[in-house]
Amino acid sequence: MLRQTFVHVPRIGRATELNLWRSGIGCWEDFIARYSEVPLPQNRKSDVRLHIEKSIIRLEQQDHRYFAQALPRQEMWRAYPDFPGKVAYLDIETTGLFPLADEITVIGIYDGKNVATFINGINLDDVCQELKKYSVLITFNGLRFDIPFIRSFMADVQIDHLHIDLLYPLRKLGYRGGLKSIERQLGIERESDVAHLTGFDAVRLWREYRRGSETALQTLVKYNSSDIVNLEYLMKFVYEELKKRTLVSRDE
Repeated sequence: MLRQTFVHVPRIGRATELNLWRSGIGCWEDFIARYSEVPLPQNRKSDVRLHIEKSIIRLEQQDHRYFAQALPRQEMWRAYPDFPGKVAYLDIETTGLFPLADEITVIGIYDGKNVATFINGINLDDVCQELKKYSVLITFNGLRFDIPFIRSFMADVQIDHLHIDLLYPLRKLGYRGGLKSIERQLGIERESDVAHLTGFDAVRLWREYRRGSETALQTLVKYNSSDIVNLEYLMKFVYEELKKRTLVSRDE
């Protein structure tokens, strides 16, 4: 979808993008190859072409920062498949809801194959290096919670990724509620020992661990891992559904 996208170009909105698609300009390469047919005023058309040529180069260079700044927030999902091997599914656990008063206890990152867990008091600072490996971050409610909390709690962290917060595209698709509720709506099941745990249990488990229970920490880590592994399923579902809807609107 990214190569078919024009809304990252300044002054190009969804209506203009749809008009380009319906006129046969379906992707960046079409814009250049059929330049004389592009239904835009000449001065605007030449400006858009410069942005398209720049986009082709930046994508070849895998420059995620360019697209993180250029893409509208609600269209970030379009870039999901275009950075293979550079996607991270992220979720944090905390002692509460307030960055200035509470702490991060666990950060989990899943790359589609392996889970990496970063634990307060053990290896939490290592997450700064881990995040540098990725171009795309996938979260659920990360815009309002996970990312601001990480930035507040960890001064050295650098987060300049393409960030897809699944809360919003899932709402667009008609799914409401928290992560666990949406998982149930889509028929996603968790292992029985963590299936009914909530954020409140995550706080309780951390307190039990701090009192000496290694079993509580293992359960907390497994709970966090379930969150991030299931984000991959949700991301693939969101991408396919939004792509289908977007292309249907193009063909209407």
